[in-house]
Amino acid sequence: MSSIAFGLLPAVLYVVVLVLHRVLPARDVDGYVRGSDGKPLRYRLNGLWVFAITIGAWACACAQGLVRWDLFYVARWPMLVGACVLGLVFSAAIVFSTPGAGRGALVDFYLGHRANPQARGVDAKMYLYLVGATLLALNLLSFAAYHLQRFPGDVSPGVILHVALFGWFLVEYLYFEEVHLYTYDFFAERVGFKLGWGCLVFYPYFYAVGLWGTADRPNPHAPVFLYVLATITFFSGWALSRGANLQKFFFKTQPNRKQVGFVAQEAIEDGEHRLLVSGFWGLSRHINYFGEILMATGLSLALGWPRAISPWLYPLYYVALLLPRQLDDDRRCAAKYGPLWTRYCERVRRRIVPGLY
Repeated sequence: MSSIAFGLLPAVLYVVVLVLHRVLPARDVDGYVRGSDGKPLRYRLNGLWVFAITIGAWACACAQGLVRWDLFYVARWPMLVGACVLGLVFSAAIVFSTPGAGRGALVDFYLGHRANPQARGVDAKMYLYLVGATLLALNLLSFAAYHLQRFPGDVSPGVILHVALFGWFLVEYLYFEEVHLYTYDFFAERVGFKLGWGCLVFYPYFYAVGLWGTADRPNPHAPVFLYVLATITFFSGWALSRGANLQKFFFKTQPNRKQVGFVAQEAIEDGEHRLLVSGFWGLSRHINYFGEILMATGLSLALGWPRAISPWLYPLYYVALLLPRQLDDDRRCAAKYGPLWTRYCERVRRRIVPGLY
């Protein structure tokens, strides 16, 4: 195949995921965000099926010899270029298809001004996260396949562990996709270059940055304790992030529920709003962000190259992303909840890291 043909492969995948998301049976649910009519927006939830069928079809094609197992690695550069072009086209189309928000063309293009665009039963944000997760999984599996084929007698266990942990992250994210309808991305982000290009390009390619720099390296023969530490760090972060998001989800959807698992729910209120001050949300105001940073750290350590640069770009990105997001989210909460938010901050003093920040 030529470089142009390789560059078109992301477009094929984007279309496949869109068609599957639209035609496969789905569970329709109300989200947290409300539309202009004041009613909750409806979402199609079938991400895990779309993900599984797409990955399964790719695996079957590889097993039949129709495509190479390491295709997404050997064609990574033209595919990245093709994805970049499509991401720009998508961002421009969704931003400039409606009048701007009056903040200037560049700001509107980057941040977007449409909060929750939906068409023919497909929500733009839901689709973007689904296609990003699917392409990321294909990249991870293909990069690992390249490593296995290049070093058949001395495969790095770190590559296998990294892909396994990342696979868990993606599968459980799609399994709990309804929970994410109650997170910052869905109620605060707008669809523009940041989210559109981010999910079509940055998410599936940059999140695999650790393997970009280590898939062609031999087994580092890292000590076993490093892999154990990586696994413990990852699942500690996962427990904080998933536990916090689940607690908030049940608090929003089942306000009279007395507890979530072993976590008793306690809230402060002002007659109009209620804020959690117990369980995960009593540890810090954004404990889920701390969990995501820990997961990224565990994924970097899992590769077995603690002194290499590329694996650490992933957790550093999360720090750069979530620190400004925490400040923005705090501003939004202060404006929405007023004195109640002040009371909450007095009760839960740490912003992200319990006992530290």
